[in-house]
Amino acid sequence: MNILILGGGGREHSLAWAVMQNPKCDKLIVAPGNAGIAEIADCASIDILDSGTVATFAEENAIDFVIVGPEAPLAAGVADRLRDAGLLVFGPSQAAAELEASKAFTKEICDAAGAPTAAYGHFTDAAAARAYVEAQGAPIVIKADGLAAGKGVIIAETVAEALDAVDAMFEGEFGDAGAEVVIEEFMEGEEASFFVLCDGTDVLPIGTAQDHKRVGDGDTGPNTGGMGAYSPAPVLSDEIAAAALDRIIKPTMAEMARRGRPYQGVLYAGLMIKDGQPRLVEYNVRFGDPECQVLMMRLGAQALDLMQAAAEGRLAQARVNWAEDHALCVVMAARGYPGAYDKGSVIGGLEALPETSFDMVFHAGTARQDGHFVANGGRVLTVTARGDDLAQAQQRAYAMVDDIDWPQGFCRRDIGWRALG
Repeated sequence: MNILILGGGGREHSLAWAVMQNPKCDKLIVAPGNAGIAEIADCASIDILDSGTVATFAEENAIDFVIVGPEAPLAAGVADRLRDAGLLVFGPSQAAAELEASKAFTKEICDAAGAPTAAYGHFTDAAAARAYVEAQGAPIVIKADGLAAGKGVIIAETVAEALDAVDAMFEGEFGDAGAEVVIEEFMEGEEASFFVLCDGTDVLPIGTAQDHKRVGDGDTGPNTGGMGAYSPAPVLSDEIAAAALDRIIKPTMAEMARRGRPYQGVLYAGLMIKDGQPRLVEYNVRFGDPECQVLMMRLGAQALDLMQAAAEGRLAQARVNWAEDHALCVVMAARGYPGAYDKGSVIGGLEALPETSFDMVFHAGTARQDGHFVANGGRVLTVTARGDDLAQAQQRAYAMVDDIDWPQGFCRRDIGWRALG
């Protein structure tokens, strides 16, 4: 089987790594990829938001199966164009991808499906949004309605902060994503991520994880795309996961099908858990980054089989074979992230690190320059390890971090603190 993965971050490196473990993969191309991915697969520099270009490339390279990594190509309808060309694709249609592309749409679906989520208001002008904030008080959550690379959410502790966030969004801080704004009640509890595969009819849970969104230790500082994660998430017990499936995810999938938007791909439900009850924070229509890295380390080669079963509508017969282990990853980012940062600094020590099913460094924002790996983004590396328990996985991951020579980089030193606390 010839496989094409779209994307070039740590998520796609881990997907490529898992796919390459499976003997049914004859050839793997990742577009655009990155310097780490280039070590294990062919990389192609094409515009993955241009559906015609992607379809032509897939045809010219005799691709059998396309796995879409990021949300932007899905929201742009790339999966639809590929299916029209007769290709097998893992990833939802443009219509189904609106579950992530529009937070207001997700709220509408939750209302129709009776899925528990935060109370909210949806606004297209700043004056009405400001009035809502002043009526509701703080803490309160301000969200850009559209895609903002995981950064369009501001948890405002005061009314003044909330009003500033509203103004910033409507003034273009997040571009078109902030043209409309959703304002939600602040939900208390512990947040965790629940990942399921869907084939338009059936739903198969494939794992839980917990991300660390804030840039600093102790969950301080601004939100980021994610500074580390671990799997499984203890807070998402079997009972809570079953409740989330029955009350949130399955009703959502049924409502999407009823509207003629059947969902196929991975669905990532961000859940807030309090007193044993889950409520939906948001949906994403792709694997999380860095949650994907810990899930792929635990799933290994079977990840390809499961994604293929979802794409072919065979999830009713599929099963997940979990090892009784844990995985933890630490994101190393360029100093200054999530604000301004410099590119081009040399990263040393990577070649000496292990690359096994228990220890991997997944590249997110790297390039090759004069024979060296150099930083080429904000989040640059995801140092990932498995262990018999979470403490062992954490120890192994940070041991690798300490062997990386990159003075211009930084990481959180407390990934896993909630579970290990």
